[in-house]
Amino acid sequence: MTDWTEKYRPTTLSEVRGNNKARDQLEEWAETWDDHRESVIVHGSPGVGKTSAAHALANDMGWPVMELNASDSRGADVIEKIAGEASKSGTLTAGESGRRLVILDEADNFHGNADYGGSREVTRVVKDANQPIVLVANEFYEMSQSLRNACETIEFRDVSKRSIVPVLRDVCRREGIEFEEEALEKIAESTSGDLRSAVNDLQAVAEEAERLTVDDVVTSERDTTEGIFDFLDELIKEKDAEGALRASYDVDETPDDLLNWIEDNVPKDYAGAELADAYEFLSNADRWLGRVRATQDYSYWRYATDNMTAGVAASRRGEKGGWTRYGPPSYWSKLGRTKGTRNTRDSIAERIAEREGASVATVRREILPFLSAMTHHCKNRDLTVRMAAAYDLEESEVSFITGSGKDTNKVQSIVEDAEERRAELAVEHSGDAFFEAERSSGDATAEADADADDGENQRTLAASDAEDGSEQAGSEGGDDTATVDEPDDDQSGLSDFM
Repeated sequence: MTDWTEKYRPTTLSEVRGNNKARDQLEEWAETWDDHRESVIVHGSPGVGKTSAAHALANDMGWPVMELNASDSRGADVIEKIAGEASKSGTLTAGESGRRLVILDEADNFHGNADYGGSREVTRVVKDANQPIVLVANEFYEMSQSLRNACETIEFRDVSKRSIVPVLRDVCRREGIEFEEEALEKIAESTSGDLRSAVNDLQAVAEEAERLTVDDVVTSERDTTEGIFDFLDELIKEKDAEGALRASYDVDETPDDLLNWIEDNVPKDYAGAELADAYEFLSNADRWLGRVRATQDYSYWRYATDNMTAGVAASRRGEKGGWTRYGPPSYWSKLGRTKGTRNTRDSIAERIAEREGASVATVRREILPFLSAMTHHCKNRDLTVRMAAAYDLEESEVSFITGSGKDTNKVQSIVEDAEERRAELAVEHSGDAFFEAERSSGDATAEADADADDGENQRTLAASDAEDGSEQAGSEGGDDTATVDEPDDDQSGLSDFM
């Protein structure tokens, strides 16, 4: 059976439902692209019509589409394809205006250490693009700040119930399905603003019923996960050990995240001996999670979950009443605040590790502190310039290592001097490569002149050669004053500037 979400995907922007303002902004961006030539980030929750709107826009504008998905491959292949399509101007494969639309779906999947360079390269591509690019993302703030700043942004909000119901009604009529209006409203309510899920639910229910009723919807309604705050209330205040363990089965959180939630919120209701016991169980859970990370044996998760749920519940002494304001783990906010710093550190460490033949962990633990101590506040300027040149560091990276402000004239001048030094080293290490063409030209001219010499000159040269041969024989065994150029030992790295 055909997927209804694809069958009834909007073909024009006028058919996109529930985000009229965002739809109009996207249309205006496309119509004025020649004026601003910026890429655009379309972001919002899954299923609200972001990708469909991008394809509908292309149909309206008469632009062919090149679509790539960042989650399939985040390496050089995707970036090269983006760069290739984005750099092309009017060709036979472009639309009437010489344009094509490049769509990068799930663009927020460039994150973490492994993708830091990829994200930076995508930023460079979108800044230099000769074709319009739409980046589709679920999590806007998972994208790097430099990439966000380089693009226009349009937010697609969750689709309201009153916008979802007409879509479901239209699908039913096209498919010849009889329905109760209340049934469609029930589907719209249960999907929480996700239009795509609403259409999928409608198709699933319609396959099992001749006439769609509210009872059909309720019977086939998907299993819902329990909210994390309700779970914390049950775990800390209400459930016994077995009940807390069973309640955890309905929570859509990994054991690692669940541990962070419990660890931060238990002290709000537990104290004294019960808090000490609870933390003992959480400590055991953390050991089991460490074993999972070390062995990749996920069967150990069950032991971690037993300790953090049943163990914590069993630690409770007496009744716990009232309302408690639970909150997300402070560890997450700390990670968010330090994400930019950690990305900079890891980017530098990866570059140094590649040059030095060391692991990234070794560079972070041993080499970076060593470099920071030697170049603190750029006091040893010459050494700092050599370091920046050896590792091709940007201003923000020099600032990170030295502890200096990246906007200071001192750091800027160091980076400029480092660029000059790299250029000089490139010439020095090239040997005589730049002069080979000139030498070849000179040799050819000399050979032509020799061919034009007459016989008298040839006899003179022969006599001269004989005389030179006698002199060489007389000097045989003498000191050899010829010098031999030693090859440059181009060992880049720590020794390059020490």
